[in-house]
Amino acid sequence: MLALRSIAFNLLFYVNLLLHVIAAIPTFALPRSMFMRVAKSWGRTSNALLAVAGIRVELRGLEKIPPGALLVAAKHQSVWETFTLFTLFDDPAYVLKRELMWIPVFGWYAWKSDMIPIDRAARGGALAGMIARAREEFARGRQIIIFPEGTRTAPGAPPAYRQGVVHLYAQSDVPCLPVALNSGLFWPRRRFLRYPGTIVLEVLDPIPPGLPREEFAALLEQEIETATDRLVSETGPAS
Repeated sequence: MLALRSIAFNLLFYVNLLLHVIAAIPTFALPRSMFMRVAKSWGRTSNALLAVAGIRVELRGLEKIPPGALLVAAKHQSVWETFTLFTLFDDPAYVLKRELMWIPVFGWYAWKSDMIPIDRAARGGALAGMIARAREEFARGRQIIIFPEGTRTAPGAPPAYRQGVVHLYAQSDVPCLPVALNSGLFWPRRRFLRYPGTIVLEVLDPIPPGLPREEFAALLEQEIETATDRLVSETGPAS
């Protein structure tokens, strides 16, 4: 039953993705806001389809999201948060690897939505470029989403936070919003099975701008990891 439900969900998920990719084609001739509407529709409908796999979604702390420009630092355990976070903010932009911008179709849409590419091979130059682009998007009132660990990590794996989020915070006069979640329990990386249960995403208290780098880095990791451990321990895949 688990495999059948997972297959059914995966099929519907990719059909839904294809339909939204097609629906977004006309938006290349329209303002970016029209593309963002299609992208958010994909996120919402993808979450609705999770019921096929017996997965529910619980969003906590949405009232803590402040208006305007914002740095969002989220735990990253699965594909799920990449489309769900998109639906929670007015005008989000992801920090992502530059190589993703070269992927046909995906890269075109990433350019259309003004995402923020980072060239990891450029090292110091990559950070400077990312910060410059982030400042442009903050000036437009956007919410920049970054995964501090830079990649998906399995529930319970030791955290490995990178310095990109610290540099962005230090160079930008905006609050940072930590986000914890447990999605990896139900949508594991590199597996087609989807386990029934409740995915919980929790928005934590915003961290005000202006803290020293070391203090911010320690506080951010503590807040996200403590809340994530709690969510993982209180919720698990249904038997």
